[in-house]
Amino acid sequence: MRTLVCTEPGHFEYRSKEDPIWAPGHTLLQILRMGVCGTDLHAFEGVQPYFEYPRILGHEIAARILRTEAVGFQQGEEVVFLPYFFCGRCIACRQGRTNCCATLKVCGVHIDGACSDYFLVPDEYLVHGRGLGADELALVEPFSIGAHAVKRAKLKEGQKVMVIGAGPIGLATMEMARMAGAEAAVCDVNNGRLDFCRKILDGNRVMNAGSSDLADRLKEWTGGDMPEVVFDASGNLNAIEAGFQYISYAGTYVLVGLQRGFIRFSHPEFHKRETTLMSSRNANRQDFEQVVDCMVKGFLVPGKYITHRLTFEHAGRDFGGLLDPKAGAIKALISFEI
Repeated sequence: MRTLVCTEPGHFEYRSKEDPIWAPGHTLLQILRMGVCGTDLHAFEGVQPYFEYPRILGHEIAARILRTEAVGFQQGEEVVFLPYFFCGRCIACRQGRTNCCATLKVCGVHIDGACSDYFLVPDEYLVHGRGLGADELALVEPFSIGAHAVKRAKLKEGQKVMVIGAGPIGLATMEMARMAGAEAAVCDVNNGRLDFCRKILDGNRVMNAGSSDLADRLKEWTGGDMPEVVFDASGNLNAIEAGFQYISYAGTYVLVGLQRGFIRFSHPEFHKRETTLMSSRNANRQDFEQVVDCMVKGFLVPGKYITHRLTFEHAGRDFGGLLDPKAGAIKALISFEI
């Protein structure tokens, strides 16, 4: 089978591998689509934590079942799978928080992912696609990241929240916050992404993170309170540290994005607000099933976020172009269908 391997930062190589062999307790999948995630882009840039080369990328996957004995699943069914392989025994897993397992192995990060023709996955990680198309299924994982972050924040109807970073995860978080009944604003420094957001949000809720009046605009929007919940989906150190000043008293800061270093903030400012600081890592089965359900019911229309399409044959050549701000990439999909 064909695979695309990130051999080192900035370089891909097509390699041929033996087809995976089906085994009991596993499901053999034909890969249909792969969503390009910020994690993939960071790996290509050489700035992704927990990453070693060479590595096959790919964890936002739509696939078709070729062979399975998994109960309730059928040959030919189009599915997604949880790309976070957990131990089931550690303290996090014993609490049902398998998304932050102590020995978690994420496809395409800690272990090889599914940027290949076929992939073998343990049955327990399969999630029904419920008739959704391949494009939609490839976006289930990033929306599940947003769903998990919103669940962590315990959003309440009517709350005003801000999302820092208007990439796919930021937009997914914004959408899931909206479905939780909150009103969301978004900020970024990329003008192309801000223009994209203005098509789906009121203009007064789309803000440039580099503007000197950002705090004033947030105060005006919130009636002087500042957002009750701030989500960082940028993974940028400067943006993360700046975000502390935008949280209301008794507010919550959720770090969804990831960067490699330490963060610093004013302890007195943090303390006097009795701020809650938390991280949100990956997602779990309930998040995946929630997103699939929202797509099936039409509450989520993921297709409007797809801005670029690559073929598997040319993905190695065209991948780097997605990093150019002028490209205006929000969500890119790689198609494997011949």
